[in-house]
Parts: sequence; structure tokens; C-alpha cells
Amino acid sequence: MTTALVDNYDRVVRDLRISVTDRCNFRCTYCMPAEGMDWLARSEILSFEEIERVARVCVERFGFTSIRLTGGEPTVRADLAVLVERLAALGTDLSMTTNGATLALLAPDLRRAGLQRINVSLDSLRRDRFLALTKRDRLAEVLEGIDAALAAGLAPVKVNCVLMRGVNDDEIVDFASFGRDRGVGIRFIEYMPLDAQGAWRPGSVVSAEEIIATIDSVFELAPVERRGHQPAERFRYRDGRGEVGVIASVTRPFCGDCDRVRLTAEGAFRNCLFAARETDLRAVLRSGGTDDDLEEAIRSDVAGKWAGHAIGQVTFVKPPRSMSQIGG
Repeated sequence: MTTALVDNYDRVVRDLRISVTDRCNFRCTYCMPAEGMDWLARSEILSFEEIERVARVCVERFGFTSIRLTGGEPTVRADLAVLVERLAALGTDLSMTTNGATLALLAPDLRRAGLQRINVSLDSLRRDRFLALTKRDRLAEVLEGIDAALAAGLAPVKVNCVLMRGVNDDEIVDFASFGRDRGVGIRFIEYMPLDAQGAWRPGSVVSAEEIIATIDSVFELAPVERRGHQPAERFRYRDGRGEVGVIASVTRPFCGDCDRVRLTAEGAFRNCLFAARETDLRAVLRSGGTDDDLEEAIRSDVAGKWAGHAIGQVTFVKPPRSMSQIGG
């Protein structure tokens, strides 16, 4: 028998984000500090069996309906399709966020294993700028990976683009055109204070209002429907050629509707992307804890979920981890 997982503000949690590794094959300016990262030892990262067990408790005890695999970069984890097959057996909506660099090789196997849909993180369509942002000249491979995901039957395929003023904000219409031509959904994401460099400033944020106005001036848009628990505000093209979304975490925060929690690669459970504290589920798993113990640890953590992240307010506290360490 399942019981809904509810926090102090009567929000029901249904969506589990799992970081399967802390490692990545890019050196993105947004995610990593200039001096690089101290990677976790293999023994510190949760095994597939441990990940599956936490996910199963979330599904069977609390009725979770969605699981997303993230990183680091999830495709650098060996035998990823094995984990996908294990999680697919739980019967949830199973998706993944990736940088797409090796997706052309993996997409068919991941689809056969049970992956349903995929998001590709891509912040520039220009080769020189992509190289500057990721420290890797692999844009062609990412674009090939997007095509491979479509061919493999992953649906929908979406592209996540974090817009930064003065960096890539001149590519808004380019991305919109790319999505319309390729048949993929574009999700523009407001720049959040989760960068490893600590360079985030309010003035660096390109607002949802500006993004939509820029696209609408070229391709006329109409709102789709109320966002609900989804993070993106969605708009359709009036000529019928797909849709675009904006995740306005900074200028239009949706904390009151958020239904997500996160599990880091080493087993830290986080009730919010911006959480200042975590619950160590790895310790429960490796000390002989029962499923009841896991259930109680998860329930206790979620009960402490705060009202909102408070970005832009004097009460905002930046989490000690950057996005690459938390998982998208």
C-alpha cells in the first residue's frame, strides 16, 4: 500500500532525480571550477542495486511516478543500460538528461532497455562558442546524438539551453529554429546560482519574459496550458510546428508546485535543488538498514522541505554543491 509523500506545505512529491555518477566528459564553465573536480572513489558511488532499492522504495511506498537519470554525465557510467532496465521494471516514466556527446552510440540500447524520453543539455549551436563553454570540440557529436535519439524512438526528445546574458543570449531564435526544423522541444532555462565558478549575478539572467518576446517576434506563439507540476511554461507555435518551453526558476519561481527530490551519486538525498542539508541514504543502505528505515529517512527529509529557494532575497543561501555535483 502506498502513501503519498507530503512535505510541511502539503506538496506531494512524485518525481525522483538520480545522479548516477559525479563524473563528466566535458569541462563546462557553468558546472566545473577552473581547477577541475575531485572525483569520488568508485566505492563511494551507489551501486546499481543500491540505486534500484532506493527507487523501489520511492515507487512502492510513496507512489512516485517519474524517475530521471542525471550526472555528472550519466552516459560515462559503465553498463548504463543495465540500470535503465532495472528501473524500467518499476513502471514509472523513465527519462534521462545527458550532454549527448556519446548518445549516438548508446541511444538504441537505452531505448531497448526501457528509457522512454531524453533531454540533451546544449548551450550553443555555434562550434567556437560550444568549445569555449565545454572545453571540448564535440558539437557535431552532440547534434548526431540528438538525431540518433529521434531515430531510436525516444519521445519526446528535448534540448535544455541555459541562457546567460552576454554569453549565448543571441542564440534564442537560432535554438527556436533548430527545434522547429529538427522536431525537438526546446527548453530555455533561466541561469541559476548553481555555477561552480560563483560568477552568477542577477544581471546575468535572461528572463522568461524576454525569451518569449524574442521568439514571438519571429515565430508567433500561444500559451499551451497551465504548467501544473511541470517546471516549464509551454508555448506552441501558431503555425503548428511544435512548441517551446521556458523554466523560469529565478523570475517566476514555481516552488509551490515542485514535486521533485534528488539522490546524488554517493547517496545523499536532497529535498530541493537548493537544499542546504542532505540525508545520507548510503549509510542506511550499507549499515543493514531495512526498507522501513529507508522509508523513514526519506519521509523525515521531505518533511523538512522549505517553502522556496528565495533567490534574489536576502535570505537566499547558495548550496555548497554546484549543479554537476547535485544532478540536473
